[in-house]
Amino acid sequence: MRIVLAGATGTISSALVPQLLAAGHEVVGLTRTTTGAQRLRTAGVTPVVVDVMSADALLAALAGHTADAVVHQATAITRTPARHRDLHPTDALRDVGTRNLVRAAKQLGARKFITQSFFLGYGWCDHGQQLLTEEHPYAELGHGAFDHHMRSLRSNEEQVLGSADFDGTALRYGLFYGPEPFTRKMLALARRRLLPVPRPAATLHPIHIADAASATVAALERGRAGEAYNIVDDQPADMAEFLDAVAATAGAPAPRRIPGWLLRPTPYLHALLVGTRIGLDNGKAKRELDWAPRYPTFRDGLPSALT
Repeated sequence: MRIVLAGATGTISSALVPQLLAAGHEVVGLTRTTTGAQRLRTAGVTPVVVDVMSADALLAALAGHTADAVVHQATAITRTPARHRDLHPTDALRDVGTRNLVRAAKQLGARKFITQSFFLGYGWCDHGQQLLTEEHPYAELGHGAFDHHMRSLRSNEEQVLGSADFDGTALRYGLFYGPEPFTRKMLALARRRLLPVPRPAATLHPIHIADAASATVAALERGRAGEAYNIVDDQPADMAEFLDAVAATAGAPAPRRIPGWLLRPTPYLHALLVGTRIGLDNGKAKRELDWAPRYPTFRDGLPSALT
């Protein structure tokens, strides 16, 4: 396929681009900078320098291009968000950015559209011990500042899954880790004894970026129109155990424990690292995409971050 990839220089695309090329796909990568364009050329990608938040600029930049598929991996997350407003640029990409890319997909004549969704669309809260399937509803509004994120996640999926112009698929990725900037920063903090573990600690569901990428390739080839898929590894992670494993991978002592209430001045970070308990069922992706994670748990995948 000829694929237009938004967010082509981002975290997941660092693993996705090589896998797409290895599978024989041709990639046109969207980036906002000339530096990013040079990186893409070196990787074997045709770059287009444009900001997907500008509909007119996007349509003009892609005029004359055709594509079989559009893959939306654009985010604005450059560090672990501590405050709600840290996520607002990414919220805009999930809402307005998706709207612009949907228009571009129509202009390109694309038959498929894969969009990046997020496992916490089910809600930043305690879901108990059950593993949530895709049949579980996304969280309802009415949770204050979290509604801003929920509206954007809903908008993203509704625009793609509800389109009659192409076969749309949403991938509800877990928490990315692996050979990528956030994990490497955690390793560095662990070596400096600056990676504390809150008590109590949240339960979240990770996914290695290489496995997120392979699921994306599988969705391009086998994803069903109008369907969402949970893209997570085989076990949710107690974050105390996860951060202990990060420290062990770094060759550092176990992180010190701190009371969870110390994070309350940063409500988003408190909800993420203390208040949330969530695990997802990835069985649908395994069955329908013929996909399975290469790294079944974070313990299998963390050593790859050292390479």
